[in-house]
Amino acid sequence: MKIITIIGARPQFIKAAPFSEVFRKDNEEILVHTGQHYDANMSDVFFNELGIPKPDYNLEVGSGSHGLQTGRMLEKIEELIIKEKPDGMLVYGDTNSTLAGALAASKLHIPVYHVEAGLRSYNKLMPEEQNRILTDNISDLLLCPTQTAVENLRNEGITVGVLNTGDIMYDVVLRNIKMSETRYSNGAWLEELRAENENIPNITEKEYYLATIHRAENTDDDKKLFEIFSAFERMDKPVILPIHPRTQKLINKLDINLDNVILIKPVGYLMMLYLTANAYMVVTDSGGLQKEAYFLKTPCTTLRDQTEWVETLENGWNVLSSINIDTILKTVTRRLDCLQYPQPMLFGEGNAAEHICNAILKGGK
Repeated sequence: MKIITIIGARPQFIKAAPFSEVFRKDNEEILVHTGQHYDANMSDVFFNELGIPKPDYNLEVGSGSHGLQTGRMLEKIEELIIKEKPDGMLVYGDTNSTLAGALAASKLHIPVYHVEAGLRSYNKLMPEEQNRILTDNISDLLLCPTQTAVENLRNEGITVGVLNTGDIMYDVVLRNIKMSETRYSNGAWLEELRAENENIPNITEKEYYLATIHRAENTDDDKKLFEIFSAFERMDKPVILPIHPRTQKLINKLDINLDNVILIKPVGYLMMLYLTANAYMVVTDSGGLQKEAYFLKTPCTTLRDQTEWVETLENGWNVLSSINIDTILKTVTRRLDCLQYPQPMLFGEGNAAEHICNAILKGGK
């Protein structure tokens, strides 16, 4: 069988690794990088570090408005479909790359396989929510990471082609955490950070918060951004923040001290795993990092009013916080009763790639 796989953003590079390894044993995969994330630190490092096959095509779309970016991708992906004549199109998650790939394939009557189908935040102001809803409604196989996602689709009347495969991100964490611990233990993580960044103080495991901020609903609102970084400044432990270039430009405009915030360049996946596993707590607006924190048994505070990963909220492993200085501080200093509870297996058993591959091969015949 021959499929095209569309990837374009950091989480998708990571998810591609276990699936490609399984699928390519007996089948052909054309890997297409849309160029949605075009900074080398945010893309190339993942291909090198995780052994992801190099893309067969890089569309080099780059940044732009949602309409401009999606339109350019749609045009170029359509050309590739006509050229390669695949049996199916695989897309991951909720990005503009995902929607463009699904639309291009659907209009040319190529089956669409959507990994991470059925997620819902129920906030249609988020472009990610719009992308995932639209993609779900034109997909032939809806490959859900959890039973909650299956139920979300059923509530919308979507039941055909729906499967709970488990979460492929769980596959990725399980296959890479030991490598991460081996590479970065005994202070090696701090040495590498210092080699890439200036002014890294002496910090130890479990004595820092790990933060990421990138959602447009936070970064495009100066007041919210000010509240978030003001809270970071008042936290009882230093805050390590891998900074997206776009977010760096935005916070430079804020009149705020960052004495308690350690800004670092974007890091590779293995380093991010180590930082996540060894943080006292993760503070983020990222969907993927919420899950990785959960998998690694690190408490999390999510700086949003809702999450598509509702399973992580069970027993308080993840707690939502509105964007207010006092609320954020109260949430991050909560009692961590979650550490007393065993985690239920809500995301599968770490073999989602096999289930996804089998579903595609069965559905593609």
